[in-house]
Amino acid sequence: MASSSATLSLCSSFAAHCKATPNRCNPNLVSLPKPSIPVAKPVPGFIAPSSVGSTRPVFRLAPKFAESEAPVVESESESEVTESTESEPAEVAAEKPKREEVFAVVMVGGRQYIVFPGRYLYTQRLKDANVDDKIVLNKVLLVGTKTHTYIGKPVVTNATVHAVVEDHGLNDKVVVFKYKPKKKYRRNIGHRQPNTRIRITGITGYEDYPAAANVAV
Repeated sequence: MASSSATLSLCSSFAAHCKATPNRCNPNLVSLPKPSIPVAKPVPGFIAPSSVGSTRPVFRLAPKFAESEAPVVESESESEVTESTESEPAEVAAEKPKREEVFAVVMVGGRQYIVFPGRYLYTQRLKDANVDDKIVLNKVLLVGTKTHTYIGKPVVTNATVHAVVEDHGLNDKVVVFKYKPKKKYRRNIGHRQPNTRIRITGITGYEDYPAAANVAV
């Protein structure tokens, strides 16, 4: 009886061990399939999560045209401001009367000069004129405008060029070198011609002189 009870206990323990580890006891048994985890299909417009068990929130991608709309509105506002600022000086300039463009050919000291109102030129030294003195040049050979040309015979009568003496000075140095061969004669002399700077203020008195119309070539 003792042997039979011992064998029964061994069998029961062996059966329990086999139930606990079925693969070792019976290798012919098929392994149980792994539990399947449902995978969500990707939705367009969303970012797929990196792992199934992650708890990070999913954000929707912003459309590409959202950023391009803001600069367009700003550029329109800037263009309106620039147009308004540009139109104001144009209106002010239109109100100012334009000065007539005129030039003249005048003779001073045996030389002829082309003069324009508001510009300056250098002439030979005017002995009787001092600085800031107003002078009048009467030898006007020609006066020209956009529409007419006044040609003098030899001068345009009653036409005068008004100017102001600004400064008295000297021209650039000119080197005068003299040499005689076989005579031991050499002379090196520098010379600076005195001049006067005048500014033209206006040209008047040519309107009554007979004029010829300018012909476009």
